[in-house]
Amino acid sequence: QVLLVESGGGLVQAGDSLRLSCQAFTRTFSEYALAWFRQAPGKEREFVAGVSRAGATTKYSDSVKGRASISRDSAKNTVDLQIFSLKPEDTAAYLCAAAPTPDYDRPASQEGELDYWGHGTQVTVAS
Repeated sequence: QVLLVESGGGLVQAGDSLRLSCQAFTRTFSEYALAWFRQAPGKEREFVAGVSRAGATTKYSDSVKGRASISRDSAKNTVDLQIFSLKPEDTAAYLCAAAPTPDYDRPASQEGELDYWGHGTQVTVAS
């Protein structure tokens, strides 16, 4: 079982940067690949970024590639997402998720593999 709690959202201006954090409450944090998704009103939930169990492999959606960074801290049981040069189209609820996997090197990215989800933190980017 994993409880995921996101934080760090808020109202920002276009061009700003933001760091979201997800705290995982579990004794087996290292057994999960992790991902961030987002969902805007009226739109489907979409993948943003994923990181492998080992933390060495990451994957990003085309919409944030080059201006986002995902990282995990096994000492703190956290997974962070930084997004730079925010755009109004980045406005959404951002959710972190965890996928149990035996694979150390594959980042989580598919909704079907993610067993645990947080409730999300809202990011609003004003133009």
